[in-house]
Amino acid sequence: MEPETVLAERDRPADEALGNAAPGEATAAVTELYRGHALGLTRLALVMVGDRGTAEDVVQEAFAGLYRRWPRLRDRERALAYVRSAVLNGSRTALRRRRRPFRAVHEAPVWSAEAAAMAGEDGREVMEALHRLPARQREALVLRYFCDLSAEEIADAMGVSPGTVKSTTSRAIAALGRFLGSEQ
Repeated sequence: MEPETVLAERDRPADEALGNAAPGEATAAVTELYRGHALGLTRLALVMVGDRGTAEDVVQEAFAGLYRRWPRLRDRERALAYVRSAVLNGSRTALRRRRRPFRAVHEAPVWSAEAAAMAGEDGREVMEALHRLPARQREALVLRYFCDLSAEEIADAMGVSPGTVKSTTSRAIAALGRFLGSEQ
């Protein structure tokens, strides 16, 4: 679905609530951000929650939230960090609400070559091991190695200090190694 359609259908009443910010300004800014980052954020959510539909919903809600809050953003240059945090929070909420445990996707979502490669047996084992980690450790690894973010960017997205990110990532790598080593 195109971002203009999503914004038009889901947040039409938000245009009136934009106050001092012009509705066109919010629409243009969020649309540009959506076009540049929605796919990557959907992949992030997919790795976190394990199914495409939920991942797409999480990302759509994050962008709709950004649109609604656009006039109240203090630093609009940090809008991507806001959306990334919203995707992580939405993924956490989706996982809490889920009644069944995470199960690696067995059908290959053909979004990209990376997605096709992840659908292999080794990829499923890694994804299942990743989802055995505590949520904070899993988030740190996904943001660092899947999204290629710096410790500072990860700290911002997770709401922790860069030192916490480094120690959490280190513990997560060690645990992931134990999980994968014990399965082979």
